[in-house]
Amino acid sequence: MLLTVHVQPNAKTSAIVKWLDEDTVKIKIAAPAVDGKANLALVEFLAEYFNKPKSQVVIVRGLTARMKQVRIP
Repeated sequence: MLLTVHVQPNAKTSAIVKWLDEDTVKIKIAAPAVDGKANLALVEFLAEYFNKPKSQVVIVRGLTARMKQVRIP
C-alpha cells in the first residue's frame, strides 16, 4: 500500500486527524520536526496502527516535507 500522509509535527499527542480518502490521511505527530524525530515517530505510529514491524514501514518520498508518501506492505 502506498499511503499519502499530511503530517503536522509538534502536536500535543500523536493521532489520526482524518482520512481524506482511502489512500490519504492527515496525522498529528507529537515529536518536533528536528533531526528526523517526526519521521521516526511517524514510522512508529503507522507501524503500530497497521500492526506491522517498523522495518517494513518506509517513507519513500517527502523526508523533509509535510506531505509524505509511505509504503506499508
